[in-house]
Amino acid sequence: MSQKANVSNPKPRGSELRRTLWAFRREFYAVGLFSMIANVLMLTPTLYMLQVYDRVLISRSELTLLAVSLLALFLLAIMVVAEWLRSRVLVRVGMRIDDVLSNRVFQASFDASLGPNDARQGRAFADLTELRQFITGNGVLAFFDLPWVPVYIAVLFVMHPLLGWLAIGFALVQTAMAWWGHRSALVPIEALQRMQQEESRFLQAKLRNAEVVQAMGMLPGLKARWQRRHDEVLEQHARTHARSHRATAWSKFVRYCQQSFMLGAGALLVIDGELTAGAMIAASVLGTRALAPIDLLVGTWKGFLSARMAWQRLERLLQRHPPRDTALRRVAPQGLLTLRGVVASAAGRAEPILKGIDLECRPGTVTVVMGPSGSGKSTLARVIVGIWPQVQGEVLLDGLPLDGWNRDELGPHLGYLPQDIEVFDGTIAQNIARMDEPDAEAVVRAARTTGLHAAILRFPKGYDTPMGEAGQLLSGGQRQRVALARALYGEPRLVVLDEPNANLDDAGEAALQQALQALKAERRTVVVISHRPGVLAVADRVVLMRDGRIVAQGSRDQVLAALRPGAAPAAAMPAAPEGGGLPAVA
Repeated sequence: MSQKANVSNPKPRGSELRRTLWAFRREFYAVGLFSMIANVLMLTPTLYMLQVYDRVLISRSELTLLAVSLLALFLLAIMVVAEWLRSRVLVRVGMRIDDVLSNRVFQASFDASLGPNDARQGRAFADLTELRQFITGNGVLAFFDLPWVPVYIAVLFVMHPLLGWLAIGFALVQTAMAWWGHRSALVPIEALQRMQQEESRFLQAKLRNAEVVQAMGMLPGLKARWQRRHDEVLEQHARTHARSHRATAWSKFVRYCQQSFMLGAGALLVIDGELTAGAMIAASVLGTRALAPIDLLVGTWKGFLSARMAWQRLERLLQRHPPRDTALRRVAPQGLLTLRGVVASAAGRAEPILKGIDLECRPGTVTVVMGPSGSGKSTLARVIVGIWPQVQGEVLLDGLPLDGWNRDELGPHLGYLPQDIEVFDGTIAQNIARMDEPDAEAVVRAARTTGLHAAILRFPKGYDTPMGEAGQLLSGGQRQRVALARALYGEPRLVVLDEPNANLDDAGEAALQQALQALKAERRTVVVISHRPGVLAVADRVVLMRDGRIVAQGSRDQVLAALRPGAAPAAAMPAAPEGGGLPAVA
């Protein structure tokens, strides 16, 4: 059996997840074939009993017993090999599905986590694991064995119609129980999974802020809130599993009743002379085997529901975040940034965050964006670098839509310093080099530009100091400079800095201004979001924002003059040119 599925020619219709599974249709056909062999040979014990009771015991022939036993042993060996092969194929299919989908799920999870609606898509890998485990487990085998239930029942009809009708009755009862289990368990299981995820997110968020919690004595209050959530999860867990155990108990009751009633019905037929003693025993065994797939389906129904929900979540994730075009290639950008009528929205918020932004930033210029808190400055920074998910309008780099670039190709040409500084597990050099193989000369140049080189050399391991350690040894301003050096690494053409001087002292701010001057001299396009006026010394243009709109933009001197006491208010500034735009000072 080939380990490699034909994933290059998927079925043209359906979701991406369905097409991926369709690519493994040959493997599933093989599992169906092995299931057919195994289920047909499942009749071996029944036929063996018939021969022993009705032929061997009557004839008392040891040779007949030997021949029948050897034949049964041979057929049972084939059955075991068929079951082993189908299990092996399913395990390989699960591994291949994970191999095909893992990169897509990683990329889609990463894309889904951008923006304010962090969907915590780390759950997607748990969903993929759950789907793989279900495919390789006993639950999926029940679906392959289920079509053979009518065959076993047909054999019972051949033995006697009463046995066949009795098996049909119990099959209908178990099917009804499976349906009832589905209806009663679906909503509680979904609610339990949702509550467990919310509790996990709540606890992780508090652990990330452990220092604040400890310093201000917030632990008792937070623990009480967590305990309430935990108690609700436990109650939901108890209710869900109570229903599951109740369904399992009823399934056992029906199974034991079926075994007893089949044996009793067979005994009645033997008394009436319509069945032999061997057929009575064989019918009891065959009836149990006929209903085994249904019983297994009832027992694994919870796992099936969980796998189905994991499938649905993965389908939604992959549909919302289609694969990137890795074949797309463009020439290196020069850095001309243009925004036209940009509107940025967020789920759950009726009013847009950005409302019709028009902006142009040219290479060799520093544009400083200022405004009160909540005016949309940080959102504008994320829109400029293309990481805000819900954007209308045009965001152009060198006249081309930003979302039309291959992000892996565009990334080295962009430098971004977010407001919330995050360092990664690795050395200082690796963090500055964006977790790629460090270019020693470029790393040192970026560190010198931000004034961090001397501080790094004071560490015993220098640039090879692990950030797990340096993240604690460095001050907030030094960590911000590491992130700034990362943004400047590799000579990006467009640099967007969100509050780069928030944690800097006077020396750090002076180093930042020198870095901005160097970027201007190298013809880079720089956009700086800041509350502090120090960066205005190197600004070519100033943009003022309020309530998601640009209320003024122009050269530094003109905008500052317009804001002096007695100057015309922003609303009275000259209108934008005909054809769209916002008030501007030019």
